Amino acid sequence: MAVADLNLNNEILETEKITVSVEFVDGNNPFQAVQEACELMNRGILALVSSIGCMSAGSLQSLADAMHIPHLFIQRAPAGTPRSSCPPTTRAQPDDYTLFVRPPVYLNDVIFQVVMEYTWQKFIIFYDTDYDIRGIENFLDQTSQQGMDVSLQKVESNINMMITGMFRTMRVEELHRYRDTLRRAVLFMSPATAKAFITEVVETNLVAFDCHWIIINEEISDMDVQELVMKSIGRLTLVRQTFPLPQNTSQRCVRNNHRINTSLCDPKDPKAQMLEITNRYIYDTVLLLANTFHRKLEDRKWHSMASLSCIRKGSKPWQGGKSMLETVKKGGVSGLTSLLEFNDNGSNPNIHFEILGTNYGEDRGRGVSRLATWDPIHGLNGTLTDRKLENNMRGVVLRVVTVLEEPFVMVSENVLGKPKKYQGFSIDVLDALANYLGFKYEIYVAPDHKYGSQQADGTWNGLIGELVFKRADVGLSALTITPERESVVDFTTRYMDYSVGVLLRKAERTVDMFACLAPFDLSLWACIAGTVLLVGTLVYLLNWLNPPRLPMGSVSSTTLYNSMWFVYGSFVQQGGEVPYTTLATRMMMGVWWLFALIVISSYTANLAAFLTISRIENSIQSLQDLAKQTDLPYGTVLDSAVYDQVRSKGMNPFERDPMYSQMWRMINRTGGAENNVEESKEGIRKVKYGRFAFVWDAAVLEYVAINDEDCSLYTVSNNVADRGYGMAMQHGSPYRDIFSQRILELQQNGDMDILKLKWWPRDSPCDLYSPVGTRKSGSALDIHSFAGVFFVLAAGVVLSCLIATVETWWTRRKGSRVPSKEDDKEIDLEHLHHRVNSLCTEDESPHKQFSTSSIDLTPLDMDSLPAARQALEQISDFRNTHITTTTFIPEQIQTLSRSLSAKAAAGFAFGAVQDHRTGGPFRQRAPNGGFFRSPVKTMSSIPYQPTPAPNFSYGNDPDRGTSI
Repeated sequence: MAVADLNLNNEILETEKITVSVEFVDGNNPFQAVQEACELMNRGILALVSSIGCMSAGSLQSLADAMHIPHLFIQRAPAGTPRSSCPPTTRAQPDDYTLFVRPPVYLNDVIFQVVMEYTWQKFIIFYDTDYDIRGIENFLDQTSQQGMDVSLQKVESNINMMITGMFRTMRVEELHRYRDTLRRAVLFMSPATAKAFITEVVETNLVAFDCHWIIINEEISDMDVQELVMKSIGRLTLVRQTFPLPQNTSQRCVRNNHRINTSLCDPKDPKAQMLEITNRYIYDTVLLLANTFHRKLEDRKWHSMASLSCIRKGSKPWQGGKSMLETVKKGGVSGLTSLLEFNDNGSNPNIHFEILGTNYGEDRGRGVSRLATWDPIHGLNGTLTDRKLENNMRGVVLRVVTVLEEPFVMVSENVLGKPKKYQGFSIDVLDALANYLGFKYEIYVAPDHKYGSQQADGTWNGLIGELVFKRADVGLSALTITPERESVVDFTTRYMDYSVGVLLRKAERTVDMFACLAPFDLSLWACIAGTVLLVGTLVYLLNWLNPPRLPMGSVSSTTLYNSMWFVYGSFVQQGGEVPYTTLATRMMMGVWWLFALIVISSYTANLAAFLTISRIENSIQSLQDLAKQTDLPYGTVLDSAVYDQVRSKGMNPFERDPMYSQMWRMINRTGGAENNVEESKEGIRKVKYGRFAFVWDAAVLEYVAINDEDCSLYTVSNNVADRGYGMAMQHGSPYRDIFSQRILELQQNGDMDILKLKWWPRDSPCDLYSPVGTRKSGSALDIHSFAGVFFVLAAGVVLSCLIATVETWWTRRKGSRVPSKEDDKEIDLEHLHHRVNSLCTEDESPHKQFSTSSIDLTPLDMDSLPAARQALEQISDFRNTHITTTTFIPEQIQTLSRSLSAKAAAGFAFGAVQDHRTGGPFRQRAPNGGFFRSPVKTMSSIPYQPTPAPNFSYGNDPDRGTSI
């Protein structure tokens, strides 16, 4: 194309034409290259242009120096692989006939500057099988001096087999370290190999969204850039050689009075896009040689073309070679590669690199922008920063794996035809992060519905397994942070504390009708009853030994029945009115009253406590109580974090806990199949409908107890929070840091507490920590607590009715032999007459002493007594008559006394007596019915007059007398 364009252009060569001979040789066969070059010399040439590899170029360089043929060398890398500097065959001298059309390899300098700007300290270099690793020796030396950790890995031709072999041979830990290394990588590859390699590692989830890869190669076309960006994730930086174009578009195809082919100079032309850099330099080399020939013709210093034989011995070099070389060095041309010229050491100094880059993102078709440029003179022109995700994750779609666990992740009511909608505390936290960071997510349930545990072959199942095998980006549920899980996945900071709890069923509330008797034990009640009987007997005996002087007719006689009744009445604080006058009796009753005061006060205080506080005996109040007992079976979910925690603390000799050792023996009974369950829902169901205690996450159990319909469950938890709930992510995930930072912000501003109150409200209708069904509305007593009191009252009423019936029957049976109560209040006056006269006769005895207890009759009372009573009845005791007769008679009215005696002899048929009421010296009436006389009143006896009534003999009873 270059020769054709020149021959059609008369501006450079007017009449002359250029002929070209093209020979294809093996780049790795120096002998063939030399042989072909010798044949060209035999035909006659002005210059030798080669576009081969370093191995053959060295032989041609020696041949050109020997034959003085200008040699313009254009280094070609195999299959588009980045170039490596060719080792010099001889020490560079000014008169070397080889000129290096392509500039020296500056890839080491450029990549080192880029890595330093990004402040990478650890990365890996991937290189092609065709790449000469010796080309980056200087770069490795510089990174070593800077303390960078650099790894090297050769990319095989069969990339799929290479990656499959890594998964097969590497352990999980090694694979995670390898993935962490892949976050920062430099690729020395051809564009085709780079595209295949990126495609494979992305499909196998070896790289994450935060990866940042640098692809450096001079030969990267615009089409290659777009394909690489489409296939990659994360951030991509591309370093390639660039050629500055004139600012004026009309001048881009006209360079130094010669026109360049329009299909090559137009950047948008497809042919220009597919043109390799090596071919661009070939085109400009032909332009340069044409200008050189033109100047030689103008100088008239032309020498014939070299027609040499390099095979014959003693061949002389070309005489015009030196002049031709100098003219080429002094010349220059502006072509497809911008300015082509040579310096003193025969190399082209004009080279420019551009650094293109993308931002973090997974959306396809991302834009590519120029970040900086580099040239040997000015160095890096621009600023490179390894920008982090920060708070912008717009366009990112995360794949979230979960396990259903109330209240962290639940499925809400699903409408037919619409996708499932998830809700819960963890979902609320994820939504808060998504609203702030701007990402979207797709959620699915783990296939085996398990959190995940390590299998015998070293792999993981469940939710953790989905993250290990890169099928999900985030793991979300009631997932606790454990050392075993953190060895294979990354966790965010905890967003909620975790502790182990126990779910139990509340004891059914039994109805105790005799709760009023609960303050005292049965033996104590028996002792109190016996004490009442004993003290009553002692009071009776003390009064019998030293009888008190009681008024005649008093109801409080010292019988055993009255003594018992008085002791019982004083015990129940109802009092008694028996005036016990003996010192022994008073001492006994004083001690008894003190005893009764203490007993009644203790009963009252203890009854209040029993009726307001539910005392639970033999209930489980802590994990220690659960571990000590063996009657109630308990267990947890197999292969869960709780199961592993109990096993490690129960069996690990370095952290063995006696409590967990006892729990492990129960949980691991019969290999764990007896008491453990497959899912948490099954354990909760066993607690509610059977005799079972479920050991699980305290937060989950509290939610279950709060939302139980009949409030029949309660929880016991360990207050020490040694772990926490977190979000699991792939090892080396870029989301961990920004998620953790946002979670801390939610905790600091109180938003996390608001989300917790949504699922664990403080005003719960159920009591989570009481082992019995108590109501939180108040402490009012119900009928069950006092049913026994009502039963006792009812029994007393029934017993009283029975006794009343028996008494009535007995009274009717006795008939007239038993006087009625009304008759007891009235005394037969005839009998009273004989009794009074008898007492008066006895009182005349000089030795008779009157007792303080006497029967007194006033004249007024005697005047009102009934006179019609014919039947006399022998009465041996007047103590129950309630009648006292007392009179105070003045000395001046003796006639009244005789009249009283006469009337008494006539049967107490007293008439109206007016003298003692109206006349005489009576001033006032005594309080007991008699009359007082001032200043002196004397006692006078009524003379006894016998009546024809039967003779009653009462004997000399000192307690039976009368005073008149």
